Amino acid sequence: MSDVDGNEGEDYQTRATVTTQAARAGAEIAADGFRTDLEVDYKDGKTDVVTQADRDAQVAVIDVIREQFPDDPIVGEENDELKAVPDEGPAWIVDPIDGTNNFVRGVPIFCTAVAAVIDGEPVAGTIVCPALGDTYRSGPDGVFLNDRPISVSDETEPDVCTISPTLWWAPDRREEYATACREIVERFDDMRRHGSAQITLAMVASGALDGTVSNLVANPWDSVAGVHMIRAAGGTVTDLEGERWRHDSAGLVASNGSDAVHAEVLEAARAIDDRA
Repeated sequence: MSDVDGNEGEDYQTRATVTTQAARAGAEIAADGFRTDLEVDYKDGKTDVVTQADRDAQVAVIDVIREQFPDDPIVGEENDELKAVPDEGPAWIVDPIDGTNNFVRGVPIFCTAVAAVIDGEPVAGTIVCPALGDTYRSGPDGVFLNDRPISVSDETEPDVCTISPTLWWAPDRREEYATACREIVERFDDMRRHGSAQITLAMVASGALDGTVSNLVANPWDSVAGVHMIRAAGGTVTDLEGERWRHDSAGLVASNGSDAVHAEVLEAARAIDDRA
C-alpha cells in the first residue's frame, strides 16, 4: 500500500473517522424517508428499485467525504459516481441504502455503508443501520458494534453453523439461488437471508452468523466495508478458488476463519457454480 500522507496510521484513522461521519449523514437521510410515502423507480428490472432517498443519502455521504478529501475518487451505487474501484491511490466506496427492497417495504434491515480503500485494499469501513440502532465500524483501532469490540464466532463444526446466501441472483439465475439454499441447509444447521449484503457481512464479523456465501461477483458498494470488518474481527474472506478476496473477485466466501467451517462454505459456493 502507498503511504498517502507520510503518516500511514494517522491517515487511516482519519479515513476511518470520516467513513463513520459520512455513513451517519447518509443514514439520517434514509431514516427520515423510512416508512413514508416513497416514490419508487426501477433500474435494471422490476425488482431493482431505487428511491430519491437513495440519491439524497449518497449526496449527503459524498458531501462529508469532500469536506476533508476533496480530490479522492468516489465509487458509488447511485448517480454518476465511479462504478469500479481504482487499483492505485485512495478512494471511497459508498452504498447510500443497502437493502433498498427492505427499505421500501418497511422492513428495518437496511443500512448506509462507506469504505475507505488504498490501492484497492480496504483500510476502514462503517455500516450504519438506522432503523435497528446499530453502527458497525472498523479501522486501525479494531472493529466495533455500537462502540463495543466484536469478533467472529468460535464455532468449529459446520453442522452447528448458521450461514447466509449473501447476494441476490437475477431472475434468469434463480436456479443458482435454489442451489445455494439447498447447499446451505444440507451442509449446515440453519440458514438466514436478510436482504442486505453489507449487514449480512457485518453479522459475520459480529458472530451473529458463522459465514456467508455467493458465487457471484459482488458490487464493491455491497461488499467492501463488510469484508474489511470480517477480516478485522478475525474471519476469512476468499474467492471461489480459496484465494484472498478482493473487490473484483469471482465469488464471495466469508466465514469465522475456522478451517473446517471455511472449507465447507467454500465447497457450498463451488457447488452453486458447478450447477450454474
